Amino acid sequence: MRAQRSIARESTSPAARCSEAETTSGMLLTLQPRRSGSIPPRSNRSNATTCTMAVRVLVTLLLATVFATCGETRHDQALKLGLLTYISEGSAQNAQDRQRAFHLAIAHLNQAGGVFGRPVEAVVADTAQNPDRAVGEARRLIEEEHVHAIVGPSTSVNSLAVAERVAVTAGIPFVSPAAGTARLTNAVDNDFFFRATLSHRAYAPALARLAGERGYHNVGVLYRDDLWGQGLTQAFADAWDGSIRSVPVGIGQTSVADALRESAAGGAQVLVVLLYPAEAVIAAREALDLGLYDQFLWSGALQNLDLIEAIGADALADSYGVGASASGQPAPAWVESYVQAYGEPPVGSYAREVYDAAIALALAAQAGNSTDGAVIRDHLRTVVSGPGEPITAGPDGVARALEVLADGGQIVYQGASGPLAWDANGDLRQGYVGVWRYTSDGRIEHVRRILHES
Repeated sequence: MRAQRSIARESTSPAARCSEAETTSGMLLTLQPRRSGSIPPRSNRSNATTCTMAVRVLVTLLLATVFATCGETRHDQALKLGLLTYISEGSAQNAQDRQRAFHLAIAHLNQAGGVFGRPVEAVVADTAQNPDRAVGEARRLIEEEHVHAIVGPSTSVNSLAVAERVAVTAGIPFVSPAAGTARLTNAVDNDFFFRATLSHRAYAPALARLAGERGYHNVGVLYRDDLWGQGLTQAFADAWDGSIRSVPVGIGQTSVADALRESAAGGAQVLVVLLYPAEAVIAAREALDLGLYDQFLWSGALQNLDLIEAIGADALADSYGVGASASGQPAPAWVESYVQAYGEPPVGSYAREVYDAAIALALAAQAGNSTDGAVIRDHLRTVVSGPGEPITAGPDGVARALEVLADGGQIVYQGASGPLAWDANGDLRQGYVGVWRYTSDGRIEHVRRILHES
């Protein structure tokens, strides 16, 4: 910061020797220089001494203010978080549970007094399943809503677009709760894009292993013909030792009968469904109606009750899938608080990850004592790994974390979904893959958890 010099006119009054000079950051007091060899009269020496002492005190106070400003500490400004997710398209169950988890995180932060002692503000934006819309909504949240960090987007396609077209230049950290594409690992994002879920490199091999455990050696695959589906299918094929016939499904198709016939032509025993919920409903219903398949394996995107409600529990009972899972200690305090708030636990996928992303961003802001995007980014890794007091998800854990950070201490936030230790690419160093199944009474039963470490 450059200060403008100011030369005060000479005055016969000792008090006038204390003058003010304008600077770019405020007012800086300076002493009026005396002419060489001049000595204040004896009668004015006490006044001069008083003036000098006053100047020293004021300069000290003003310098403290200047340095606080340069450090970007913004206690006069509340932290504002955005949620960028699909609402108008996709699974209604997933959309509901993810919004609930986001608002639960904000509630826990504010019940504890907020970040910087101020309530955290929140805003939600609908991306649909459209990358251009996701980019537009991300920019709107930043430029018009003035958010400081964003949870989302939810899908791989939307996330890659936002990472490379928004995060790379906006200087705002994003944490996706659900984007699995491996291409995000090397996305050009200036280290502003993170994710709270494992990549396809974890889920696809687990699904291939599950297929073998279920006794299958010949599979048909229907996959969504986009970045997410293509990447997941390739990762599955790389991990699969048996026969496979994979067929893409175009976005927006109202029938997939031809694709089903093609996938089953090689004698497939089971249909591996790598589609979004609305597409999976069409595929499963037509597979059953045509008599092509009665055995299914599901991706994590289908870890919700949409299919059960559309097709019926009996038709899908005892079909298995893999997806995101909580750790071996699934944060009971968090589950209890969710049930207290909404009357039921989350059923849709990635609700825990949404909560963890919001809490991690808020704790990073508190740790950095700033709403500046780069500062929040630089503290994201420190609040979830390294030395510090272990913090569990839930209202009491969040309150304790804010208290420790406000006192200058260190924490390690252990999320509702599991550990959140991020590597240099913003990917999780470890996490859990869950094996689950649909039951005959219309539930999702979690069978086991598999630890994945990169």
